[in-house]
Amino acid sequence: MHRSNASSQSATRDTLSTPVLLLMAVAAGLCAGGNYFNQPLLPAIARDLQADDASVAFTVTIAQVAYACGLLLLVPLGDMLERRALAVGLMLLAALGQFISGFADSLSMLSTGIAVAGLFSVAAQILVPMAATLAEPQRRGQAVGVVMSGLLTGILAARSVAGLLAPLGGWSTVYRVAGLAMLVVALLLWRVLPQSRNPSPRPYLQTLVSLGTLFRSQPRLRSRALLGALSFASVSVLFSTMALLLAGPGHGMDEVSIGLVGLAGAAGALMANVVGRVADRGGAMRASAIAVLLLIASWAALLWGADSLLWFLGGFVVIDMALQGVHISNQHIVFRLAPEARARLNAVYMTCYFAGAASGSALGSFAWQHGGWPATCAVGGVLGLLTAVALAHDRRLARRG
Repeated sequence: MHRSNASSQSATRDTLSTPVLLLMAVAAGLCAGGNYFNQPLLPAIARDLQADDASVAFTVTIAQVAYACGLLLLVPLGDMLERRALAVGLMLLAALGQFISGFADSLSMLSTGIAVAGLFSVAAQILVPMAATLAEPQRRGQAVGVVMSGLLTGILAARSVAGLLAPLGGWSTVYRVAGLAMLVVALLLWRVLPQSRNPSPRPYLQTLVSLGTLFRSQPRLRSRALLGALSFASVSVLFSTMALLLAGPGHGMDEVSIGLVGLAGAAGALMANVVGRVADRGGAMRASAIAVLLLIASWAALLWGADSLLWFLGGFVVIDMALQGVHISNQHIVFRLAPEARARLNAVYMTCYFAGAASGSALGSFAWQHGGWPATCAVGGVLGLLTAVALAHDRRLARRG
């Protein structure tokens, strides 16, 4: 049985062609990006649904908490079930969440749609370890980098697309368009993806229990999860407040202009593929160190960006590059810890990652309410410094290992 499964797995690697890999990247981008549509639209949503800024900004946190729950409860299924069917099924349910948001006439209905889409959009995190499993060992970092480039590009482009579509039919337009796009891509994935299954699946409860076992037994899983959580928390401080800053008196931007600002970060998405190649050559630790330094430096530029769009754009590009550099190097290291448990390793890591994001969003909203942009930048900068401390701890673990 194991020999048959092994030969089947080897055969599927030959089917991971560039077009299939790119389609996986598009799917990951649609899934992950759908959780960020609301960020440039917060002022418009608040006006249309007659809600205050703080309540509307909390929908950013809802998306990230839902995503973290999906990572913890659904992504481990990738080590149990057939992965193609799982990824497609989750993507279809995420599309349902987008449609709920697209037809929402109240903040509670919008929050429900955002929660449903966030929970099931973890289909992207089935595709990432699936790419690592199907790729040849010498191309594993590159394959993960391609899919992650798509995922991160989706996150960045989501803000721009949302802002550009808003004038055509209101803030809800992007959710309806995204729902249709996800349906089409899900059907294409079903046609082109090879079947992929763990040859030794475990029962669901045993799989969930094993998450704790992995967390306790793998020190570098803990250190890299902490590193990812702190870095994403720092960046989420920006993501949850940037639309409020740009729409304010310092810049006076509308939804379209705020959406276009997101295009500036698209250059940072290229970082994922570059870091993947560097990691394949043994440079994951060096890439992490450079990325953390960029993360800290970006907050100085963002602080000056309160009244200068040029400084804000520079800081925005740098912070996106930093986040991707940390994340891709993290995944390269984590996936090597226990190859037979990549979905579960990814579940543990990504749960911590998005728990950090949710915490950062909440901290960002709190800082904005009580101290404006200077307090927001202070919180983001402190989280960046804590990320450097976490990297130093991981470096010590690597030397001991």
